[in-house]
Amino acid sequence: MAGGLRRAWDVGSSVAEAQPQGTGHTGTGRTGPQGTGKAAGGRSAQLAHTGLRHGWTTGACATAASTAAYTALLSGEFPDPVAITLPKGQTPSFALAVEELTVAGRRWAYRRHGGVVKDAGDDPDVTHGALVRATVRALPPGSGVVFKAGPGVGTVTRPGLPLDVGEPAVNPVPRQMMREHLAEVAARYGGPGAAADVEVEISVDHGEEIARSTWNPRLGILGGLSILGTTGIVVPYSCSAWIDSIRRGVDVARAAGRRHVAGCTGSTSEKVAVALHHLPEDALLDMGDFAGAVLKYIRRHPVERLTICGGFAKLSKLAAGHLDLHSARSQVDKGFLAELARRGGADEALAQAVAEANTGLAALQLCAAAGVPLGIWWRRRRGTSRWPCWGRPSRSMSSASTGRAWWWGGRSRGDRGTSVSEAVREAVRGRRGGPVR
Repeated sequence: MAGGLRRAWDVGSSVAEAQPQGTGHTGTGRTGPQGTGKAAGGRSAQLAHTGLRHGWTTGACATAASTAAYTALLSGEFPDPVAITLPKGQTPSFALAVEELTVAGRRWAYRRHGGVVKDAGDDPDVTHGALVRATVRALPPGSGVVFKAGPGVGTVTRPGLPLDVGEPAVNPVPRQMMREHLAEVAARYGGPGAAADVEVEISVDHGEEIARSTWNPRLGILGGLSILGTTGIVVPYSCSAWIDSIRRGVDVARAAGRRHVAGCTGSTSEKVAVALHHLPEDALLDMGDFAGAVLKYIRRHPVERLTICGGFAKLSKLAAGHLDLHSARSQVDKGFLAELARRGGADEALAQAVAEANTGLAALQLCAAAGVPLGIWWRRRRGTSRWPCWGRPSRSMSSASTGRAWWWGGRSRGDRGTSVSEAVREAVRGRRGGPVR
């Protein structure tokens, strides 16, 4: 198609802006406000309670655009709309905003170019409405899938991120999504055993300008935006609506007789909480950045045990006393991490390196390499708690961090101050647990 920009649609989903006739395509694993008829608890029920519309990540948009471009490269025709499968099984379809073919006269110069407009739903996302483009070029056999940063996509220039320095800022999960979809396209048109040997250049219109409103420049991601997402879905976080959904989640868990609930910052941390504690869906609270909302409500409506689960950087903010973990309202305190490293046995050189680290993950990696257990010391002494809102609502509290490299946990009981647990020490030293995939 040519002409104006069109947004993604998902047949049967509340995200739909249009429903084409006769496609036979249905979304699965919906997270929209109409729900799926499941029990009134857990992540999807919370989103349904808010009445907010979910959207799609830049990673999902890039996957759709690259899938369409590669299909056109092999078949000569763009699929429009193009359907993809997200990590949790949902199958949204995306309308193409751009379809182009570039030929320079020889086989390896053929390029197909597709673009998708990002719809962030009701999330206040600076990338909402951005045009995410993918240009796919054939490479010699055996090359595999090679990613390239196009205009508006950043390049990693500093350590401490899940990508090596010099790599385009296309995060691991979107890369894996694109590899899997391109492999499916290769098999469809080249037969069993056919491989996707292509260069995939991802670009975002006006991405460099948009990135100035993000943390990318401070993190050393220069030249544009990052292509992000672990589930492909943008979950909207209206403060009042989401905090209310957290409260209803606690109510549902208590009504179901759950003695242990987990507040999780997102999909990855939810997986960790389930893996560690085998919790049912209605015991999982999708707290996002609102840790304070969980602590305050459970203080008034106690459960026996609460686990807070999230990435290392977010939980380090919580340990430092922040109750809102959003990057716009709290930052990782590297001086605080350096002090924790000293308590764990770090010498002054390592502590200084932690204080100057680019990210919380970089600080964690520095300490792990030196065998220093950079765990969080949960202060629970009467009158000196870092969270006055917490009080004594539960018999126990624990934490779990995805950390990208290790999981770890700490627990405090009653009013006794506790240092990092043996589980933390062993996990950071590589003796327990393992990579979180």
